[in-house]
Amino acid sequence: MMRVIGLMSGTSVDGIDAVLVELQGGDRDLQVTVLNFCTVPYPDALRQRILEACGAKSLTLAELAALDEAIAAAFAHAAQTVQQGYPRAELIGSHGQTVFHRPPAGDRLGYSLQLGRGDWIAWSTGMTTIANFRAQDIALGGQGAPLVPRVDWCLLGHPTEVRCVQNIGGIGNVTYLPSQLEDPEGKGVMGWDTGPGNMLLDLAVTELSGGELTYDADGTWARQGKIIEPLVEQWLQDPFFQQSPPKSTGREYFGLPFWQRCRADATGLAPADILATLTEFTARSMVESYGQFLPQKPQRILLCGGGAHNGFLRERLQVHLGEIPLETTATAGLPVDAKEAIAFAILAYWHELGLPGNLPQVTGARQAVPLGQRWLGQR
Repeated sequence: MMRVIGLMSGTSVDGIDAVLVELQGGDRDLQVTVLNFCTVPYPDALRQRILEACGAKSLTLAELAALDEAIAAAFAHAAQTVQQGYPRAELIGSHGQTVFHRPPAGDRLGYSLQLGRGDWIAWSTGMTTIANFRAQDIALGGQGAPLVPRVDWCLLGHPTEVRCVQNIGGIGNVTYLPSQLEDPEGKGVMGWDTGPGNMLLDLAVTELSGGELTYDADGTWARQGKIIEPLVEQWLQDPFFQQSPPKSTGREYFGLPFWQRCRADATGLAPADILATLTEFTARSMVESYGQFLPQKPQRILLCGGGAHNGFLRERLQVHLGEIPLETTATAGLPVDAKEAIAFAILAYWHELGLPGNLPQVTGARQAVPLGQRWLGQR
């Protein structure tokens, strides 16, 4: 058994999710016990610096180094916070903060930059730290994303039921899990980024509220509006949605420039109508990708991530899913908000065991390998 801390901050840049877990077993016999979970918000000034970097603001190398270390300090603080009152963890798995993601194209390797120095976290906390999880998959020709489908297969796969796990962070990503009896080796597991999750909605709410709000709690504001179907159809024509997996995306594609195009298309609409239409667009981008790329309909959808708390978005997803049950990963034993942080704790644990973390059929990498780079902490 090993106590591991998992640290994760997604494209919404809300803060750092930190989880302390006990792990035992390997992959298919993996057992997870969640001891503690917390979300540590970024200080406002640091969050603004991160968003500016993600928004293509020019930085000197000195400014980039300072931002890298400030994020590492925030991650180290989150690690120390989550283990207060518990036995000391033996390992940290830190995803870091993505500030740039470029998928591979033709003969060009992909590129993905996560700030939050793993060496700094190991030095600051004294705990061995695994970070930079995406680099090895990218070096093998992969997208470097999504990286959680192998974890989903081990923890959320079902003997007889075909499932999808839909994460709704800033970006949405899905894992398709065939039944384990029909596919005991998981060769049919699929996964890809579906497009926007909370990102466009959060950008819209921030602008439309004049900065008073940063998200639409439970989708309450959007629920008051009218869905403008022609705009939804127009936005769904974007080439990303027609692209076959493997595929990944990020704030570079579905961030501020995309929102500005949507805003221009929605000129004259009431704010609630804009939010309702963006919510419908987000829901349909997920569900229609299932119809485009899955070999069969799932029998159940499990939601996780911050978007799982958006009641209006869940309602629209259920409308388009029809009779397919829509639940959360909590019903299968994985807390909705902690699930991604748990995944990176597991990827770090697998690194220590020498077990692969990626799925080549998901990312497009040439082979499955252990993920991450290791920095030794003081024992």
